[in-house]
Amino acid sequence: MKVIIHGGFFSESDQSHEVKAAKQESLKNIAKQAFEFLQTHSAFDTAAFAVSLLENDELYNAGIGSQIQSDGIIRMSAAIMDGETQKMSGVINIQDVKNPVFVAKELMKEDDRVLGGSGAKKYASTHGFENFSTEIPKRRKEYEEKLNNGGKGTVGCVVLDKDGKLAVATSTGGKGFEIPGRISDSATVAGNYANSFCAVSCTGVGEDIVSNATAAKIVTRVTDGMSLGEAFDKTFKELKTFDGFAGAIAIDQHGNLYHQDSHPTMVFASFDGENLKTFH
Repeated sequence: MKVIIHGGFFSESDQSHEVKAAKQESLKNIAKQAFEFLQTHSAFDTAAFAVSLLENDELYNAGIGSQIQSDGIIRMSAAIMDGETQKMSGVINIQDVKNPVFVAKELMKEDDRVLGGSGAKKYASTHGFENFSTEIPKRRKEYEEKLNNGGKGTVGCVVLDKDGKLAVATSTGGKGFEIPGRISDSATVAGNYANSFCAVSCTGVGEDIVSNATAAKIVTRVTDGMSLGEAFDKTFKELKTFDGFAGAIAIDQHGNLYHQDSHPTMVFASFDGENLKTFH
């Protein structure tokens, strides 16, 4: 049983020692909570649970603390994928819900599993998700001062459970100041993908991740016989050809963990019950 999570890029925010220490402590705590949850739950349920904890922490650009778009509105996206069933569900540009990842999870039981905009919000409302503003004063101040932090903030979790099943979940508050209607990678197979061989969650510039089909490439290459390291190396070399900005976390069916970023520094933590690791 193993868990690895990411909280976007450290360069997305204030790079003070205090913020770095806060993110390290937060990621360690969430990784440990997720691992404890995993003892009695599936990889699928744990991935959603871990991402919800990240969404609830305003240190990250997902859920509470999401970026504000150019028209002053927050729109969020999230997805979850079950490696066993190879089904993915997600929401794109959803507004006024606390945990987009739980709406994405709820959609897994539907035939229409990826919803956007007002349709996603209406679905959430009719399935018991309360209206909730995820805006915090810091984001409003950034918006009003036109401070664009680079748009590299996403959160994600990859899980391997006791039955050897893999799952992944990813959530984002967008890049900030984007054109309304812009779609990130988080609710696509480029940013969030899993099967029975491997699971991957990405963060970075969504357009770069989509152009490179990053998560899907890594998982496909592992499925076809590459090691996790080889799959990452080849995929990130392809990303480098156009100076793509991305980071990714992964676990394969054998329990191997891997993480890589194209630019410094993706914030992450992993835990397997004994070894707790985090970014430096």
